[in-house]
Amino acid sequence: MPGWSIRARAPRGESRDVAIGRDPDMLASFLEDAAHFPGGHASGLVVAASEADVANALGASHAVLPIGAQSSLTGGATPMGDVLVSTSRLNRIIAIGSDWVRVEAGVTLADLDAALEQAGRYYPPAPTFAGALVGGTVATSAAGAATFKYGTTRDWVRAMTVVLSSGDVLDIERGATRAHPDGYFDIVLADRTARVPVPRYRMPRLPKLAAGYFADREMDLIDLFIGSEGTLGIITDVTLRVLPRRPAMCLAFVPFTDRRAALAFVRRLRDTARDTWRAADAGGIDVSAIEHMDARCLALLREDGVDRANGLVCPKATAIALLVTIELPPGTRADQAYDEIGRARETNAPDTPLVRFCRLLDEAGVFDDVEIAVPGDRARAGQLLAIREAVADAVNQRVGRAKRTIDERIEKTAADMIVPFDRLDELLACYDAGFARRGLDAAIWGHISDGNLHPNVIPRSMADVESGKEAILEFGREAIRLGGSPLAEHGVGRNAVKQRLLEELYGRHGVDDMRRVKRALDPEWKLAAGVLFAPG
Repeated sequence: MPGWSIRARAPRGESRDVAIGRDPDMLASFLEDAAHFPGGHASGLVVAASEADVANALGASHAVLPIGAQSSLTGGATPMGDVLVSTSRLNRIIAIGSDWVRVEAGVTLADLDAALEQAGRYYPPAPTFAGALVGGTVATSAAGAATFKYGTTRDWVRAMTVVLSSGDVLDIERGATRAHPDGYFDIVLADRTARVPVPRYRMPRLPKLAAGYFADREMDLIDLFIGSEGTLGIITDVTLRVLPRRPAMCLAFVPFTDRRAALAFVRRLRDTARDTWRAADAGGIDVSAIEHMDARCLALLREDGVDRANGLVCPKATAIALLVTIELPPGTRADQAYDEIGRARETNAPDTPLVRFCRLLDEAGVFDDVEIAVPGDRARAGQLLAIREAVADAVNQRVGRAKRTIDERIEKTAADMIVPFDRLDELLACYDAGFARRGLDAAIWGHISDGNLHPNVIPRSMADVESGKEAILEFGREAIRLGGSPLAEHGVGRNAVKQRLLEELYGRHGVDDMRRVKRALDPEWKLAAGVLFAPG
């Protein structure tokens, strides 16, 4: 039987004075994360090699910010006078089992995937940036392209070790510690027992949600730390669930000249995939992800020459391009896939998932314009994935250039919103009208199979940034009205607009509930102060 009390332990590892690097030139490379959040400054850096190093850094500092790859899009990994604690040297893959893997927090997703591939295993919910560190993805409950089929990081975490601000260490296993029916956990520390309240707000039921602390009746303690953005503790190792076999992957780049036609195609693919899973249909279309890029995204690719560099031919009139990931039976060969694609229009073609998919493309009138990477064609798959990644890179480069050359206050101005798929066209219309009314240059991409979109402003001035923030507030309120969330997968961080949207979602009392959780575990407000909400 699970209990609601858990006892912390002392940290393992050599007890030694922590080395805090304070050289300004060395610190300079850690003062900004991927959000280009302004004003970053740090008082020192600790590169931890053990949980004892993490505990000692916490004991020696009044303000600590844990960092991984600093790929945060919310300013959550930008220091504001903190001592930075990097987990990059905690990078061992400890063990791989039949359906699990245990790793230290500093392992990159690329290294994790390579090790799992060698063992024939697969970890599907990883976000698209392969340089992210596992600990960071757990701390943010990161989601990615394959959430449609596999859920978010939260659904795959079995266990973790986390160092609290006091230096005490918790080993948490899923299912072992659940909240008391009256809504609290008791965490027994070396010098006190911390009673941690469960927040009382109701979280919207959505495929993705990265909006403050997890809350539910009789919830699992592990879920409180997943997605807490480093504000409650520093994760040092994690045990993740994995699939025992890797599916064969097929990628298809599908251009549409009409947005409504694209949305109708996505709706049909979503329904078909769910039918496949429900019936365990071996010949069914098994879709794990559908992503999209709008016309402005494609224009950025052309401006930067990324389409030509990756051999992509995309009709100029394309309004939306989809990148569809289909899972085929393990062992599907490239020659077999090419044969099925070539025969898809024949009446006597074999009844296979790939043939069915090609026939759906043909019915939608886009089959002849589709670019496909079949299983085993790593080069072509790499090119199509590079196209996807290049869109965000193109916007981020333009934000950084504007910050350097126009106004140093310029920062990334973007949203990360989710609504039920049936309301997605309404949210898109809101984006169109809001950007047009303000005269803003913007690009929209995201995980359309989840109803999760990322509208990004391409700023030409500080006025564009301010106007973009107004637009994002408007969009966030509309997402809430449509039954969604203004905070889907990137979290909240230090972003003032996202912090305001967090309050719009749960109310001021909800944010106060989060503060009570924070105060119970970190009474000195030592960890990541200013992330998620202002101290108070």
